[in-house]
Amino acid sequence: MEKFDLILVGTGFASSFFLRKYLEKSPLDNRVLVLERGIMCPYTERLKAAGGKQSDIFEKRVKTGDTFINDSEDKVWMFDPNFGGSSNCWTGCTPRFLPNDFKIKSLYGMGQDWPISYDEIEPYYTQAEEIMMIAGPEITPFPRSKPYPLPPQTLSSVDKLLQDKYKELYISQPTARATVPTGKRNACCTSAVCGLCPVNSKFTIENTLDYLYADKRVTIRYGSQVHHLLTENDTIKGVAYKYNGKDYEVNAEIVALGANAIFNAHILLNSGDTNPKTGKGLCEQRGTFAYLYFKDIDNVGGSSIITANGYMLYDGDHRKNEAACIIESSNIPFIRNEPGKWRKIARLKFVFEDLPDDNNKVVLSDNFLKPGVQYAKHTSYVDKAMKNLKGNIDKIFSFLPVEKIEMDGYFQKSEYHICSTVRMSDSKEEGVVDKNLIHHQYRNLFILGSGVYPSITPANPTLTLSALSLMAADKIF
Repeated sequence: MEKFDLILVGTGFASSFFLRKYLEKSPLDNRVLVLERGIMCPYTERLKAAGGKQSDIFEKRVKTGDTFINDSEDKVWMFDPNFGGSSNCWTGCTPRFLPNDFKIKSLYGMGQDWPISYDEIEPYYTQAEEIMMIAGPEITPFPRSKPYPLPPQTLSSVDKLLQDKYKELYISQPTARATVPTGKRNACCTSAVCGLCPVNSKFTIENTLDYLYADKRVTIRYGSQVHHLLTENDTIKGVAYKYNGKDYEVNAEIVALGANAIFNAHILLNSGDTNPKTGKGLCEQRGTFAYLYFKDIDNVGGSSIITANGYMLYDGDHRKNEAACIIESSNIPFIRNEPGKWRKIARLKFVFEDLPDDNNKVVLSDNFLKPGVQYAKHTSYVDKAMKNLKGNIDKIFSFLPVEKIEMDGYFQKSEYHICSTVRMSDSKEEGVVDKNLIHHQYRNLFILGSGVYPSITPANPTLTLSALSLMAADKIF
């Protein structure tokens, strides 16, 4: 049977940032096997398909809906199960978490504290930002040890008024959408189609970290779905995977699961993991839109699809009762359908944190290769914040000449974030992995990604999970 120093499952953010740090520090004779269930569907082929042209490669990619069984049709889970993972379809929003996000239980009596602090992860935030070449502002509501690598996105005229009013609580959004050409990436074109960036401005695994998979120490096998782990007492001996309809086994000193929060949990469940928290707590942020109609000001200018983040409803004692909220200033093309008032409007998204609930979970199904996803509902913590949102909007924007406010009144079906099914904790009774992302029972097994989040915060999870992968790989050495 083949044996490797490291077996890595997946090629998305979690896996790739872990691999980058691992290769940076490991000996030149180490052997790494990467098992990717999907295919390499290059950016050029994705563009071709988006333009209506035939792409045989694009048609062969693994389709998201074919990979799991969703028991809750009203709740959509979005991801890309091919090389690069969700870097192929993300928007590129990269705010950090706030220091208080890591201690929500001790400060506000809600959820669960993280076993790490902001100060511990901060150096890895900086490293992740440098790898992604993040564009961000000089002043932020979270402390930073270094400036952002690229200059910030430009604020719109209304954004500038809000920043004048709220200072560090209203900032140009930190983003992986480049503001100037860098590496293989061009500057953001502000066309608001970031799911597949037409100018390759947005960071992806393919345009920045593809070299990792060409390293002589690395063997990558596409079309290989890991379905369970090979265990012996409290040690992982290797993994079992399916390729072209046949089953294979391979051994390793260390195994790192870098699939998303649904599939990492499913692999553990298939392997007989007895931790009571495995698969439990599935959740993500909840977002809703509001439109502000102005009397005397035009909302013009601004670069990129989301220009700003507002923190006026994010942190504070209100989190003892209701969910924190981050505000996104949307800059997609839109107009006010009234003559002479085309640009007297702002489109804002209000994104709420939620609390992991064990009733929302990943479970085994009748199909060994497909997890079942059971999502009952979001928690009342979100509903309380939503109930107070209109009044909060009235207060926050009262200094502007607002003529009327229209609210969607419902949540978007997906925020493209999947979290908290293998939570990190100080003990195995509270979670699945420790502060270094090592399984509490299997001490040579790393579990990567946003599935380890004890609480999810309202901020986008990608930068934080990437920083955690860098930190975890550091612990091997």
